[in-house]
Amino acid sequence: MSEYKLVYITTPTLDEATRIGRAMVDQRLAACANILPGMKSIYRWKGAVHEDDETVLIVKTSAALVEPLTAAVKALHSYECPCIVVLDIEPGNAAYFAWLAESLV
Repeated sequence: MSEYKLVYITTPTLDEATRIGRAMVDQRLAACANILPGMKSIYRWKGAVHEDDETVLIVKTSAALVEPLTAAVKALHSYECPCIVVLDIEPGNAAYFAWLAESLV
């Protein structure tokens, strides 16, 4: 298992993604938040197919911080069941991953 994680989160608006991303960095639960507006999502929810515009939020964190980060995102998120998906990442640029480690709690 990787020590570092990418956390993929979808939000309904750019403002919500920005608010959550800033809170994660301010709380040192994430070293960085990337926001990608303009995503179109097609999904099934409560028996019906929906199509909505969303914003993607990707945060970089450590394995140790995934649980508190997930709880914090859920507390700030407007969705009843927010998409929070954790992906393993392997270090590439050693200097970047040193910065990542220094930026977290």
